[in-house]
Amino acid sequence: MMNSSQVSYFTLTAYLDSGALKYLYFTVVVFLYIVIVTANVLLIVVICVNRSLHEPMYMFLCSLFVNELYGSTGLFPFLLLQILSDVHTVSAPLCFLQIFCLYTYANLQLSNLAIMSYDRYLAICCPLHYHTRMSSSKVSMLIALMWLSPFLAISVVIYLSAPLQLCGNIINKVYCDNNSIVKLACSDTTANNVYGVLGAIFITISSVSLILYTYMRILKVCFSGSKQTRQKAISTCTPHLASLLNFSCGSFFDTAQNRSNMNHVPNMLRTLLSLYWLICPPLFNPLLYGLNLTKIRIICKGLIFVKCRCLMLKFRQGSALVKRK
Repeated sequence: MMNSSQVSYFTLTAYLDSGALKYLYFTVVVFLYIVIVTANVLLIVVICVNRSLHEPMYMFLCSLFVNELYGSTGLFPFLLLQILSDVHTVSAPLCFLQIFCLYTYANLQLSNLAIMSYDRYLAICCPLHYHTRMSSSKVSMLIALMWLSPFLAISVVIYLSAPLQLCGNIINKVYCDNNSIVKLACSDTTANNVYGVLGAIFITISSVSLILYTYMRILKVCFSGSKQTRQKAISTCTPHLASLLNFSCGSFFDTAQNRSNMNHVPNMLRTLLSLYWLICPPLFNPLLYGLNLTKIRIICKGLIFVKCRCLMLKFRQGSALVKRK
């Protein structure tokens, strides 16, 4: 029996002995990370630089994209190092740091999507009172609360897990997971389990209840409203619903793997399912919102057009200089 403070490292056993294929996996993961960082940073810059996008909906979107960069950075550099390594171990402090990053990312993602659904409800169902109910001070307060709460909540998770007495150091995943560490404990884990269950129930029920309530009201307005109202609702709610479904599926896959025996599932498939909630939302959300929201799409097209025009002008100037010589 050993205390987790005496455990210098954890071993991650979900990595495959891929041999030369590890360089292919490394290349694929690097490509995904570059795409995620580029797409999310581009949209963050577009929203921050353009005053026309300094509206509540786009501020919440900016918060969503920042969170996706945060969550991706908590996973991808670590994943890349592990893919190239022949010994898949991670120090205990780094393991708990990754747990903190990934768990706060998940809580933030769900809270952000819930606040965005509330914002869409006010915009569609209460358009005349929207700017008074969703003032800049209220937006700032909601974003601050949305970011602060998960950091405090997950700090308690780490505080409860770090002192546990452990009977092993094997985690059957490609990243550190708090549930796996709690399962290794030889000491009493009642506080961990009760806090974990109550916390998950609170964040899930509160967020899902808000989302269901807002969409029930939006649907009611759509059925009784004009064609223009329905079109506005569809254009702004479609990417949000797709984003919510994408994240929910990933969370379900990960929860199913934590709570049930999935030894009959191939190791590669288990690994992909456990990574879904960490890779697919940051990868697809910028595309969903960038392509579906008219203002963002027009501004991005304008930036690309200006960039291409500058490159063409430089090319022509260079060609002219060559001809003169």
